Parts: sequence; structure tokens; C-alpha cells
Amino acid sequence: MKLFVSEGNPHCLKVLAALDVSGVQCSVQFVNHEEKVVPFLSRPALPALLLPSGQFLFSSNAICRYLFELNGHESSESCNQWLEWEATVLQPALLRAFHVAVLQGKRSEVTQVLKGPLNFFDQSLSKGNLPYITGEELSLADVVLWAALHPVLSEATLVSDEHKSVRTWFDRVAALHSCQSAAQKVLQGKGLQAMKSFMQRQPAPQSSQCRDSPPCNSNPAECEEGERAVSEEEMAAAALTWSKGLNTCSPVTAKPHPILPQEGRRNILVTSALPYVNNVPHLGNIIGCVLSADVFSRYGRLRGWNLLFVCGTDEYGTATENKAREEGLTPQQICDKYHAVHSSIYKWFQIDFDFFGRTTTEKQTEIAQNIFWRLQKNGYLVEDTVEQLRCESCQRFLADRFVEGVCPHCSYPEARGDQCDKCGRLINAVELREPQCKVCKQTPVIRTSKHLFLDLPKLETQLEQWLDESTSTGDWTANAKQITRSWLRDGLKPRCITRDLQWGTPVPHPDFKEKVFYVWFDAPIGYLSITANYTNEWEKWWKNPHQVELYNFMAKDNVPFHSVVFPCSLLGAQDNYTLVNHLVATEYLNYEDTKFSKSRGVGVFGDMAKDTGIPSDVWRFYLLYVRPEGQDSAFSWADMALKNNSELLNNLGNFINRAGMFVTKFFEGCVPAMELQQEDKKLLAMVGWELKQYLQLMDKVKIRDALKHILNISRHGNQYIQVNEPWKRIKGGDSERQRAGTVTGVSVNIACLLSVMLLPYMPAVSQTIRDQLNAPPSCVNTMLQGSGTFVCALSAGHRIGAVSPLFQKLEADHIESLKKRFGGQQPEDEPSNKKTTQQSAAGSQPAAAPAPAVAVEATPVVGADPEKAKQLAKAVTEQGDKVRALKAQKAEKDVITTEVSKLLELKKQLALAEGKSPEPAPQKGKKK
Repeated sequence: MKLFVSEGNPHCLKVLAALDVSGVQCSVQFVNHEEKVVPFLSRPALPALLLPSGQFLFSSNAICRYLFELNGHESSESCNQWLEWEATVLQPALLRAFHVAVLQGKRSEVTQVLKGPLNFFDQSLSKGNLPYITGEELSLADVVLWAALHPVLSEATLVSDEHKSVRTWFDRVAALHSCQSAAQKVLQGKGLQAMKSFMQRQPAPQSSQCRDSPPCNSNPAECEEGERAVSEEEMAAAALTWSKGLNTCSPVTAKPHPILPQEGRRNILVTSALPYVNNVPHLGNIIGCVLSADVFSRYGRLRGWNLLFVCGTDEYGTATENKAREEGLTPQQICDKYHAVHSSIYKWFQIDFDFFGRTTTEKQTEIAQNIFWRLQKNGYLVEDTVEQLRCESCQRFLADRFVEGVCPHCSYPEARGDQCDKCGRLINAVELREPQCKVCKQTPVIRTSKHLFLDLPKLETQLEQWLDESTSTGDWTANAKQITRSWLRDGLKPRCITRDLQWGTPVPHPDFKEKVFYVWFDAPIGYLSITANYTNEWEKWWKNPHQVELYNFMAKDNVPFHSVVFPCSLLGAQDNYTLVNHLVATEYLNYEDTKFSKSRGVGVFGDMAKDTGIPSDVWRFYLLYVRPEGQDSAFSWADMALKNNSELLNNLGNFINRAGMFVTKFFEGCVPAMELQQEDKKLLAMVGWELKQYLQLMDKVKIRDALKHILNISRHGNQYIQVNEPWKRIKGGDSERQRAGTVTGVSVNIACLLSVMLLPYMPAVSQTIRDQLNAPPSCVNTMLQGSGTFVCALSAGHRIGAVSPLFQKLEADHIESLKKRFGGQQPEDEPSNKKTTQQSAAGSQPAAAPAPAVAVEATPVVGADPEKAKQLAKAVTEQGDKVRALKAQKAEKDVITTEVSKLLELKKQLALAEGKSPEPAPQKGKKK
């Protein structure tokens, strides 16, 4: 392992202290702030830990947690809570404090900036009356919080002396040699002055008055407890809203079909870019199109909008013909086969289409040909003879996407025959340098053929007028606007709408009867034909622009065809068509540090996700958490495990499970009476504010950012429980028991709210929570209607159901095995020199395609028993689940200890069955 750090970076102080305390052996290299250590990130990120697997950790808290766990220091529940608080509450406040002290020279303002977090921290320490944050021994939480606060608390003049418990704790930890050494290496005895170079490279922090500003898209955590002042008026209003309870509207029922526009309602038509039928979608395809559209559709229904969500497979074109030839089937058989594959994948991912159709239908032919004739009649089609690439080896003209070569504009080596993915410029296939047929890799030749073109220049004025209105009044993503503007800036050219193929919608013109429509003229018309196959009254959606709002979801490479080509086709048809109001495009999701590749076995494809054993809701959560909204993002197995274990298990699941368990354990399964105090009203106001931010962001289709506010609410709830300690108060007198009841009742109602907010993201988990809470069906209607209302949905006396943990930990060994399985890697037992070569190239160039399986003969491990190992691996997983469930349920310590011993013994047996020597557990560091 290798740890990269930089001087003056306070985050590096954490990891150096954690490294020394944990006793892990790891080389350390100091680098410049601007050095880009992690190859797949677009910006420098320090500290960074290079793992033996060749992967990186680049979150300071994740690195610290990894180092401690590596040497046997497993974090407790309390420790994890403090780490969450440090990352989401303390760090934003510290960033502001460092900014005003280091860059503005206003050292006197540091006390005021940090007052909220330090008050909370001091109160918690004084209540616990323990030498360290979580108990009698030093924990990871002590190291992380000490390092975070060191730059300000080490200078006595920066903060007041009122936080005595914090000062006592800080001095105790600061006396450790490991901490002193780390501080000297990072700050070199210069204090805040050593951070000047680092701070100059940081963005200016947001104002703390988040509640008076638009939603914080960059970092919702900046509006956390201790950061955002809550007024008396807000608390009173929140308490009043809470007291109103659920409304009496009828619960959400099954959708009546067909769904048609209704007078007086907000009518929304949602489409997702039609997936090409012969490609099994990978995770990037799923998040870019159908999953994003599904989340927004589910949300829209919760909001009470009249919404129709349609999609289907795009089935015509050369790709289908070639796939049919490969598999010895007809094109129609290929479409039937893979349409079923797509349907199965989306069903597993819980994509709730109102109708999932296809383009190989009579309705497609009828509507496409009708639009064609209207364009012809209105003078928007022109004939021309064009040069095309023909593959003599395959004996056919090549569709644009079946030619690759060097882009004539930017020299990108993998440009397609219609568009370059790098520069986004439109390309004619014959313009490519060094073209290749993607099927046989031979060099095609140029031949001439007569075709029909959509006269885009003639439609340009109409298009610009429509675009000005749509982009100014609708929610178009920034990349959609930018890509569209670039097409217009370059000037529109006639676009060919016919192709020399057999498998496609026939061109009805007698002079072109041997041709079919080009897929990018034909495919978007699939939205109309799929709706027509759903209902004969499809024109009420598609020829009703004054009553219907159209949302298109897609990845950015599909933008120009939806913002230029398809709208021009409909404008030229002059038939009162509904045009897109909101064009929502994502950037690209990469796989780890490379691209998804089915041929190289790199990345997770839709039909593989189910076989990982990870629930579809967890897949949905993580894909939405890293949704590439403003820039490309990457799927990472290590990050997925981290987000599952920290955000789902330790944050969200922990809070909801505790709230329910307190009702069951302390109040016999019935929600207790609640008498709100100021602290409770403040929490209600904070939760209500987070709910409003969630609604504002979701209304604007900021799906990833809205998710953070759900997680913020559960953090508020966890801190509320930690501070009030209902498990202790329940053992006290009447007033203490009453307080425990209020805290429990408020918490379980927050859990109910979270179940509703989660529904668009994790529908199965949302339903499970509501089942466990026995929540009234009308809670789904009430919470998200209008501007959002957090009400007491589970009143005193409400009986909840059986409570159980919602999530399971993703173990490191499981994640590592999945990473190898989907990484396109060679077997582990290949020659060591080859492995070294691949690892050294990681991050700079995509790994080469794996050699044929016969090239490497696996050598059996001495003493290994694969069958026994398989059985033991299953037993280890089951026992691990049992231990986690017991911990989550606060079982007796001796019961947990017994089950943990069983788990350790099973792991030893598993190691032996795998032919490994069971290593002794790493020695824990000395008590400090």
C-alpha cells in the first residue's frame, strides 16, 4: 500500500495520525496539492491510498476507517455516527472557519462560525463523562475529530474557553505521540499559516444561511445541524403542521388504464431513450435512461400529477441484421428474444413503465410513413446522390454506427460514422480517416447511392423559435442546451433519412422502395407508435402541446437527435405535435477507471446484476447516488460497499431500525404519547426544511442531489436519538419515561416520512418500512403533496408491525470477488510478471482484452477443497448476517460474543478449505 499526502492539507493530518495509531505498515509519499494521484478523477484528490488491488481510496474518513479495520479495530455504531457527523456537519463549518481565518485574516470570527458544532460536541462529551468519545479507549472517532479540530484548537486565541469538555478531550488526545508526529509532518509547527497554499486552491464556502437561499446543489450537508439557524417562527410553524396529522384523502390505488390527459390537472408524458434491442444494457445505460425516468415518474405520481411513462426497444437497423446472422436467426426472432431480455432486466430493476413496447409494429410503420408524407407534402424533403461506405467483404452498405475511424475534426481514434463521442461534432461516414467496418474490420470503399434528406436548414428558423421558448421555460439540463447550441452554431445541414438496408420501416415513396428509414428518423417516432399501441387515443398525448408536458430522459449522446432532428421532423409535419418541454440528459457513467465492454468482460450489465446477490434497491440507490448529472462519474465497487455500509446500513437503516425497535422494546409495539419540547420542534423544522429542498430539487429533476436530503434527515434523526438516549431515559422516573416516549414517537414518524421520500429511489425498501411501521396508506398521499408537509402520521396508540434490519453489510471479500469477476482480469494464478504489468498500467490505459481461457492452465491450490469451501462460504455469509442482525437489534453482549466466535471459527475453516493458512487476527494497537 502507498499513502499520498500533502503538506498543509488538514485532511492529510487525519490519515497520518490514523496510520500511526493503527500500526499498519504503509509507505507514505508527500506530493504537491495539485498532483493528480487518482487517475480516473478529473481533479486532484488528496489524501489518497493506493490499495494492493491497484484501486484507490480518496475520502479521508474512508482511508482512516480502512486502516483501523485492517488492523482489527472495527468501528462501533457510536463511532460511525460520529464519523458521519464530522463529515457532514463539522467539516463544512471548518471549511468556512479556515476560509475566514487563513484567507481573510478574520481570526476573531472563527469562534462564531464553529459555535454550533462545538456546542453540540461539548454537550455530548459532558453527558458521556468518558475519557474518549465512545468509551474508555481511544477510537477512530477520536483520531478523526482530533485531527479535524487540531488547526483551530491548537491555537488558544482562535476559540473561546467555554467548551471545557471539548478542551479536556482534545488535550488528552493531543498528548499522544502519533498525533503530535502527524501534526508536525503536515503543519510543521506553523499552525493555520501552513494551510494557506491549500486553502487558496479550495472553492469559497457557501454561506451558512442556507435556508434563505436556493437549494444547495453542491453540498447539502452544509445545511446540517449546527450550521443552519432555526427561528422560533419556523419551529412554531413546524409544530403546527405536525399536529394536523394525515389528511382524509383516499390512498393511492392501482393506476386506471389507459391513462389519458385530464382537464385541470398537470399532465406529464415521460419517455426514456429507446434502448437498442440487440445490446444488453449496462449500468451506464440503465442510469442514463430508464432508471432516471422511473424515479421521476414515481415521484410525479406521488405529487399527484397525471403521468404516463412509456418506453420500448428500438428494433430496426443493421445491428439487428448482423446479430441475426451471428445467431442463425431471423431479425424478427432476434427482436423477440432480446425484447424479452430487456423486459426481464427492467422488471428486476423495478422500472415501473406504464407501457413497455417496441418499434417493429404496424403502428410504427403507419405513423412514420404518415410523418414522411406530410414532410414531403410541405416541401421539407430533398433528394440527393451521396457517397457511402460499402463493405465488399460483407456485401452491404454500412450504417453509420457500423463504421469506426479517426475523427476528421479532433483526431479521436474511435469516432463513429455519424458522430464523434469526444468532440460531439456531426460526421459523414465518408469523412472518417482510416475507416473500418466494425463487423469484419476490413476497409470499406466509397460508392454512390440516391437518398432522401430532411431539409434542416429550411426548418432552422422554426426550430430556433421553438428552442428559445422550450429551453427558457422548461428544465433542460446544461449539457442538453450546450450540445444543441453547438449544432446550431455550426449551421444545420440536410440530414439523410433513408438507408440501403432491408430491416427497417419501408420508405413508401415509389422511387425509394428498396430503402428503409434511417434509425434516427425512425426511432424517436417509436415514442408515438408505442403510445399508440398502448391506447387508440394516443393523439391526446402526442397532438396536445397546450395540455401536455413532455419529459425526455437520455444520455448526452442522444441529445441532438431529440433536440434537433426529431423536433424538426414534427415541426415540418405541421400536425400540432407535442414537442419536448424538458430534455434531461446525463453525462457518462464509466466502470471503475475504464469503459464498459461486453466483449472484454469489463463492467456489470443488466442481466448480471441479479447474480451478484446484491438487492436491486441497493443497485438503484448507488447508481442514483453517483448519477452523472453535471459531469462523468464512475461506478466503483469499493465506493458502492462504502456507501452501502455507511449511508444505508449505518445511517438510514440504523435510524429506522432503532426507531422501530424502541417502540417494540420499550412501549409494547404502540407509538407512545408525545409532548413536544423546543428541541423536538427544532428537529421538526429541520426535517421540514430538508423535505422542501428535496421537493424543489426533484421538481427540477436533480435526482442525485435530492437523495442527499433524505440521508440528511436520517442523520438528524440519529443525532437526535444519540443526544436524548431514550434507552437510558426509559429506566428513569415518569418525566424521563415521557421524554423517552416523545423521542421514540418523533423518531418513528420521521422513519415514516423517510419511507415516502425513498419510494422513487428504493420502492421495495420503502414498502418494507411502511409494512414494518404498519403505516396508514394515506401517508403516501399526504407527505409530498403541495409544498410538502411533515405531519404526525403515526399518532399515539398506533400499533406497528414486526421490525427487522433493512440492509446488510457488503463484506470486503464479497466485493473483491465481484470486482475480479467483472474486471475482465486474468486468473489470479497467471505468471506474476504479467500481473505486475497489468497493475502498473492500471489507470493510464484500459486493460487489454483477456487471453483465451485455454492459454492459462489453473494450478490447484494444495489442500484446497472447492466444494467444502463453497458450503463454508455460504455458512460464513449466513452467520455474518446473523451477527449484524443481533447487533442492530441491541442483543445482549454475551449472545453477540458467542455468535461472533462461531463466525470467526467458520472463517478459519473456510480459509483452510481454500488452501490458505488462516492468519491470526492483526494485533490491535496498544491502549492509549
